[in-house]
Amino acid sequence: MKRKIIKKFFFFLALIILMIEFIPIYILLSTSFKDNMTIWTSTSPFQPFKPTLEQYLGVFKETPFTKNILNSFYIASMTTVISIVGGSMASYALACLPIKRKKEIATGIILTRMIPQISLAIPIYLVMRSLKILDTYTSLILAHSTFGLPYVVWVLIPFFRSIPKELEEAALIDGCSRIQLFQKVFVPLASPGILVAATFTFLGSWNDFIYTLVLSNVKTTTAPMLVTTFWGMYAPEVGKMCAAGLLIIIPIFLVTFVLQKYIIMGLTAGGIKG
Repeated sequence: MKRKIIKKFFFFLALIILMIEFIPIYILLSTSFKDNMTIWTSTSPFQPFKPTLEQYLGVFKETPFTKNILNSFYIASMTTVISIVGGSMASYALACLPIKRKKEIATGIILTRMIPQISLAIPIYLVMRSLKILDTYTSLILAHSTFGLPYVVWVLIPFFRSIPKELEEAALIDGCSRIQLFQKVFVPLASPGILVAATFTFLGSWNDFIYTLVLSNVKTTTAPMLVTTFWGMYAPEVGKMCAAGLLIIIPIFLVTFVLQKYIIMGLTAGGIKG
């Protein structure tokens, strides 16, 4: 009886949290289908209204939205590739190789992830300016990798540690080099963790605003940065901001929806084995 009450309590608690989370999304969705007159004259976001595509047409006609989405996709993809390749090798070394002060090194890596991005934005800007790569894909990919790499390292360390030592010893006896061991044994067995790390690294890069604000200009503007262009001189174009915002989060929803099964499996495996 007591268990049933507890289960019902947590169910309703989860339902309430879900409703709170979806209210802003509903407002974003509904506002994106309203005309400007309805947006400014309605007293509640839940009032009935006549849907229109006016805001979406404005987004595509008045801005290079498609280019910005492609910029976001390219930068997030390259950031993910660099972070996964570099982070997986680093986490393998920290988890499996006889390195001195591994704990201190791992702690130092995660401490870099804890530094607020806004604190690093200006130093990174100065470095990129001295290298003369401002407003390039390279500068944004490198900047995004500064928070992607530490995250990947710490996600994958428990997965690599959970792989039985016997498999490693058997592979080495069979003549595998360390590189082959990493590629053919550790990477396949840690694939759930790699998928989780890749997904969240991609999402972090896709949603980034601070580094894009500081490092980009016309050439490499990403989708999140585009939303600020609708902050007009006299009044914000709320409808277009909501339309652009909804278009930006649709790919995130699709990625999460398609990979949700594997993400949950990876998180669960890391929690149990780590």
